Formats: sequence, structure tokens, C-alpha cells
Amino acid sequence: MRIFKFNRLKQKTEEQELSDTISNIFGYRPKNVAIYKLAFCHKSKADNTTNGFKHGNERLEYLGDAVLGSVVADFLFKKFPFKEEGFLTEMRSRIVSRSNLNLLSKKLGLDKLIQSSQDKGIPGSSIMGDAFEAFVGALYLDRGYVFTKSIIIQHIIQTHLDIDELMEREMNFKSKVIEWAQKHRKALAFNLVSEKENGKKAKTYTVELCIENKPCANGQDFSIKKAEQRAAQKVWDLLQTSESGNGSNI
Repeated sequence: MRIFKFNRLKQKTEEQELSDTISNIFGYRPKNVAIYKLAFCHKSKADNTTNGFKHGNERLEYLGDAVLGSVVADFLFKKFPFKEEGFLTEMRSRIVSRSNLNLLSKKLGLDKLIQSSQDKGIPGSSIMGDAFEAFVGALYLDRGYVFTKSIIIQHIIQTHLDIDELMEREMNFKSKVIEWAQKHRKALAFNLVSEKENGKKAKTYTVELCIENKPCANGQDFSIKKAEQRAAQKVWDLLQTSESGNGSNI
């Protein structure tokens, strides 16, 4: 009985520390701390299972990805009322890219809350960005969409993102990936794997980026060139998830 009470007190202390940390970063206290605790639990650290399913943060990551994409889309739509759809899509892609979410996780200090048996900083790791999205999912479940939107815009986008810098940043991902492949003496190829008719005049192209004959990412768009850029962006995001960016896992 005493051991049970001690464990309950210890658990309460851990949750209180998590609540204090979230309060210090974002200025509010969680109503349901357990959801946030799950958000920072990578599947490699998940102990409890139901029907063989580990209770990690993957479901919250899925939810947070959708909520974050919606908030960012709404923010950009209102901030740039005269910009076309292509510009808005590109800007949203830059903001929610895996490399950018990894950096935001570090800036906010969320990376220190992650429970994982894997190295969060290895090249190609998406653990920090995944936890960031899982946190957004937890925030949404805990406080609802309107509150989540205000936190994302006020405490993340307006505080930690330089929109002007993102607009001016060179984003030729294909050139960057080719340069990386040459530097590391890796064989690289962009292969057109499909083209589908979309009406009378439009076609959708899917391009597969292979490194050392290993498929790494697919990109899809209405032109082959843009599909190549989308595939290259996915690989570049993986290469940028660590400060070294040497991509040793590819």
C-alpha cells in the first residue's frame, strides 16, 4: 500500500512538471496532462499495449498534422489576400516541412520532453517534428480548435517564424539534393513512374527519387519538373533533421 501511494505521488510530480513546462512555454496549463504525456512518448518507449498496439504518440501526430495544416492554411490565406494558390501551397509546405518542425521543436524546448530510446538528433530522424505535431494534436483534444489556433499563431508562427525569410529562401530542392549526392558520391536518379489523365488538358505526374537505386521519396504534380522538386523536398527534409545533415542513413 505504501509503495502504491509513493508511485502515485511520483507520477503526480512528473505530470506537474510537464504542466509547469507547458505553462512556461505557451502560457497556459493543460486540463488533461496525460494526453500531453502521451504526445511526447515515442513508440520506442511505449510500455502499455492494447491488442498488440503500442500506446505511443503516432495517433496524436496524425491528428496534429491535420490541425496544424488547417491553421497554417487559414493564417496564410488571410495574411496574403492577393497571392495565388501556388504561393500559399508552397509557403504552407515550407512552414510544416519536417526540417522546420524539427527546428521549432528545438527552439521551443519540446525536444527535451520527448521520451524515446532512439537518438532524436540522428540524420533522417523525424522524432522531434513528430512530437511537435503530436503536441498540437494533444492541445486540440485538450482545449479545442479555437484555442489551439491562437496558440499556434501567437506563440509559434508570430514568435518563432520569420515569414519574410521563408518567402525569400531559395527552395530549389532538386539542386540541393544533387549537390549533396555529388558531395557524398551517391548515385541519384529521378524516375517518372506514372502519369495520369485529369480531364482533357491536365496530367498528374509521379516521380520517384532514388539514391543508390533505393527509392527514397515520391513527388506528384501537374508537371514533371515540379514533381521532381516535391520528391527532392521530402529527401532534403530528411537530410536537414540534424545539424550535420550528412544523411548517413540514406
